[in-house]
This record gives sequence, structure tokens and C-alpha cells, in this order.
Amino acid sequence: MSFDQYSASLIRYPDLGFSLDTSLLPLSSDWLSAMQPKVDKAFADMAALESGAIANPDEGRMVGHYWLRAAELAPNEEIRAQINEPLQALKDFADKVHTGQVAPPGAPQFRRILLIGIGGSALGPQLVDQAIGQGARLPIHFFDNTDPAGIDHTLASIGSENLCTTLVLVISKSGGTPETRNGMVEAKAAFDAAGLDFGKHAVAITGTGSKLDQFAQEHSFIETFPMEDWVGGRTSVMSTVGLVPAALQGIDIDEFLAGAAAMDRETRKADVSTNAAMRLALCWHAAGNGKGEKDMVVLPYKDSLVLFSKYLQQLVMESLGKELDLEGNTVNQGIAVYGNKGSTDQHAYVQQLRDGVANFFATFIEVRKGRDGDTIEVEPGSTSADFLQGFLRGSRKALHESGRPSITISIPEVNPFQLGTLIGLFERAVSFYASLVNINAYHQPGVEAGKKAAAAFLETLHAVRSRLVAEPKTATEIAYEIDGDPEEVYHCLTHLAGNGEVQISLGEEPKEDSFSL
Repeated sequence: MSFDQYSASLIRYPDLGFSLDTSLLPLSSDWLSAMQPKVDKAFADMAALESGAIANPDEGRMVGHYWLRAAELAPNEEIRAQINEPLQALKDFADKVHTGQVAPPGAPQFRRILLIGIGGSALGPQLVDQAIGQGARLPIHFFDNTDPAGIDHTLASIGSENLCTTLVLVISKSGGTPETRNGMVEAKAAFDAAGLDFGKHAVAITGTGSKLDQFAQEHSFIETFPMEDWVGGRTSVMSTVGLVPAALQGIDIDEFLAGAAAMDRETRKADVSTNAAMRLALCWHAAGNGKGEKDMVVLPYKDSLVLFSKYLQQLVMESLGKELDLEGNTVNQGIAVYGNKGSTDQHAYVQQLRDGVANFFATFIEVRKGRDGDTIEVEPGSTSADFLQGFLRGSRKALHESGRPSITISIPEVNPFQLGTLIGLFERAVSFYASLVNINAYHQPGVEAGKKAAAAFLETLHAVRSRLVAEPKTATEIAYEIDGDPEEVYHCLTHLAGNGEVQISLGEEPKEDSFSL
């Protein structure tokens, strides 16, 4: 690769300190010409999305996460108020918490946060905390699963003696999401056991009139903030979902929003040569032949961005992993995303990336600034930051020499503004790519199917419990009694045995195992 090719492939936004280098995943002029009609449609689709078109016909709703950082673009005054009023309210609330005007009973101030959510309702705040939450005014803990051992570990890290100064944020649009509801029930039980009034420590972030909204009113929560139906979970980090905890942590949320808004402005321009989000989407298309034939490996060379690949897993895979296209054709679209951080991964899976199956393209994320303050030389003439840069450039070159394509995104440092630019970039790239391959990026039928299957399993589990007696029974016998599937009944029984509810007597094979109280 020549320096001329690098220069011609680089998109730079000097005012943002941002650049996108696609020189090692080149797009030919002939291919770009052939893609132009789809590109034009993608730009038109994005314009329609931002103007308020129904972008999720399954649910009959608009998709407006872009308005969260530019309320003036929202299609009507009602939506603008739904953005601006909660934004000001959450800032005022955070200030009252910080100054002790909102405080727990018997203590001058709240000292920490427990956030209860699942998916984007936890992952977005976790990314923000990890990336830019160092030195937060209120440290934050998370219930982000229904794993009882994980819940116990988090409660232990808080300490029962500190629950009295813990502010709980419960985040669920519907209030019926089982993982979040279970976390809230577990948290309330811990507060009850400590002799504390849970409601006087709790804030709800939820849809108006939801089950959680009703629970919050019944238990006199301190405050409730709205979640709007035009914001999906995986794009909710700049809504009340992400901004309430960030403001409470003392993070500059105005700069966070400004970074995304600045990236939106740059990538709203209908010009492939200067639009980084469209260039990114086209690279994804070219690398995977428009069918997701190659995985995306995300390698941020900064510890604070360690969760960024996990964040992109949800954003990209939930948005793009679809069975049907917009015409109802079976296409099984998607891009698998994985990654961790550099240079750690050079001691993990870069060996396979270079020499193994060529089923991926890499996305390096370079952070130019090494550290705040003075630095030292770890060997004559070299700092730790020099080594980190060397490992990034070395890995990029080694992969290129083995014919592995890569993209490099560069930002000056990790701060609220720059994190906002990264999130804004990938959100828009996802929208563009979805249009290029003709799918709906804003519904999740597979997730809903999984929820229904889980609910059915729980019904079977309840039925199995009702049939257990002192006399041993096999899974097949119980399945006959409840008109159930023997294998599913067997999994229910082994779950109960694993938690000490029943006794198991092993046979020569699973169908001969017996279970009793």
C-alpha cells in the first residue's frame, strides 16, 4: 500500500479530531459506482427516518434516537418537549442529589448508585461508566442479569451497611422485562432485610403507565423519568436511560450529546467521499459480500474502551441480524461482532486472526493520547504509549501482510465528546447498512421469540413442581402427567435438583434418572 492510497482513503474531521482509514479495506471505483443506487436510497431512507417516518412498521412507531442530541430536528413540538423537559429535569435532579437536597432518610447524601436493567438499559450505562466514569461523584454498581449469584456478588460489593446511602435506578420501558423485574424484587428484599424503605431510595426510568410506573407510584419512588417508544434499548444511551446515571455520576452529558450531534452533522452529508458512517457501512458490505460472510473484530487500543466491542455486539447484531428483508424474503442477514482490547488480544486471538481462518475484518480503534499528565520512559527513548501505538501498527501491518482487511478509526482521547462521536458514528453506519441490504434495523422478532420460549419453559417448570412427590418419578412419567415434552421436563428437573429442591437418582442414561422430594 502506498502513502497516496492511504491519503486518498482517509476521511478526516479536523474539528472533531476524528479520522477513518479504510486504505486496508479498499473499495474500487467500479464497485462504488455499482452500489450508487443503493447508496442514494440509504441517504434518502436516513433523511426520512430523521424526519419522523414510520421506521418500524411492525410496531407502528418512529425511530428518533438522533433527535436526542438535536431536539430541533424532531418532527413536532410534542416530541421536542419529550426530549428537552426530561433533560432539564434529570440535570436538576442530579444537582439536588449532589447537594443533598434529595437525600436518603437518616443520611446527608446518597453515596453510590445501583442500576437495575438489562440489554441496552444496562450496557449503555456500563460503557459510559467504564469509558468516562473515572472519579465519578457517585460510583455505580449493576444488576444486569437474573443470575442470583451475580446479584449476591453485587450486593456484597456494595455492603449491607451501605444500602442506606445507595440510590437505586430501575430501568425498563414496559416494566415487565423479567430480568429487570427480578433484579428489582431482589433489591427490594435486600433493602427490606436492612430495615430500609425501598421507595425512598428508588428512581424509575420507564414508559408512562407501565407496570414499573405503577409500582413506582404504589411504593412512592423518589422520582420517575420517562422512556419514549421511539427510542429502542440498543440506541437509548443518550436518552434518560443513559443520561440519568451519567448525570448522577457527574459526567458532562452536554459534551456527550454534543459529540454525537457533531458526528451526525458530518455524516448527514450525502457524499460517500466524506461521510464516515456511509464509508463504514460500505466497508462492511464489501467485506462480507453484503451477506455478513465475515465477522467484525473490534479492537480498541485503550483500556477504558474495553466494553465498546460488547456494546457494538448488541447495536450491530440486534439491529442487523434478521431472517427476512423488507419484502418478506428469507435473507438471514447479520454481522457477527466480537473483540476485546489491544494489546491484550495480541496475547490471545491475534494469532488466529493472522494465520487462521480468514473469516473476519478488523476494526482498530486508536486513541492518540496516552495519558493525562507527565509520563516516563519504560526503556530508553520509549514510553508505554509508544509501545501501545507500536502494537496497534504492528498488528495492523501483520494482518495486512496476511491478506486480512482492516479499518482504523482514530480519536484524540477518550472523553465525553469523543465517546459521543464513536457512538454516533456506529449508530448511523448501522442504519445505512440496513438500508443497503434492505432490512429493518429497528425491530427484534428473534428476541421476542426467545422471551416467549422462556415464558413457556417457566410454565412447564411450575407444572413439574406440582407433580413432584416422595415417590421417585422419571422425566417421561411426569411429562405424561402434564402433557409435556420429556426432554424439557428433564431440564426442569435437573434445574430443581441443582438448586436442592428435589433429589436425583442417576440411571444409566437420562431417561432412567428419577426424581423425588
